[in-house]
Amino acid sequence: MLRMLAAVTALTLSAGAVMAQDVTVAVTSIVEHPALDAVRDGVRDGLAERGFTAGENMAFEFQTAQGNPATAAQIARQYVGESPDVIVPISTPSAQAVVSAAGGSIPVVFSAVTDPVGAQLVSDLTGPGGNVTGVSDLSPISDHLALVREILPEARRLGVIFNSGEANSVALVEKLKEFAPGAGFEVVEATATRSSEVQQAALSLTGKVDAIYVPTDNTVISALEAAVQVAQQNRIPLFTADTDSVRRGAIAAVGFNYYDVGRQTAELVARILEGETAGDIPVVLAEGTNLVVNPAAAEAMGVELSPGLVARANEVIE
Repeated sequence: MLRMLAAVTALTLSAGAVMAQDVTVAVTSIVEHPALDAVRDGVRDGLAERGFTAGENMAFEFQTAQGNPATAAQIARQYVGESPDVIVPISTPSAQAVVSAAGGSIPVVFSAVTDPVGAQLVSDLTGPGGNVTGVSDLSPISDHLALVREILPEARRLGVIFNSGEANSVALVEKLKEFAPGAGFEVVEATATRSSEVQQAALSLTGKVDAIYVPTDNTVISALEAAVQVAQQNRIPLFTADTDSVRRGAIAAVGFNYYDVGRQTAELVARILEGETAGDIPVVLAEGTNLVVNPAAAEAMGVELSPGLVARANEVIE
């Protein structure tokens, strides 16, 4: 059943006919894009493997805020009012809205949150407390820089496009600036506070950088094609932090499989549905990193990927 609430897209998965549900899991994300959608699907499928099946013994509801923090807060308040068994916010802005609204009254399992402590979701990763736990997708920044260096050995200036209003992105850019000098890079920043500003942010980097890097920023990734277009037109190699963006035109990425991140999240949700307390479960880090490359995108941006790099990739986008 699909319903619209102002700028909100809501999806309730059911069997069609009215039937009693044993548990309710309410999921929300700040915006829809392939990585966050993959987390949602991984949560749903992972729960099914643990015996909680949407439309049979579980009501599974999903809403996205379409990039609007005010709508994220609205969704959070609605969910808290409905008192589901667990709320699963995907992304830092949605997690902050849900944790604030829930106030410890409902178990919260966040997912795809870069810095749970910095975002003030938990005070400690090993003993989160407050009826909150989840999965952190802190990016392997040093691996990202090493990949850019391998593909572009002469590059010196690395542009980064991000939303300065997203706490997760600010944390990642700080990490990027921390590691960049050791990898021989100078970081040049360009900000976009909404998806409509991504193209202009990319344009502002032309003539100033040797490559562009897009972190796991929900605003920028939701409008990635705009940045890719600028990169292709100006022959600037563009890299991303999430592997799902490589098929959308980035050259390469080392990152998590976000469907698997969703399945990791489902394990925590299932433990709570089976009786454990969220705040007693340590926050876990996303597991596994994949190398994904797109030779055609590289060629469009004036780069040729080495046969060795392509050969060791977990996935090659044709």
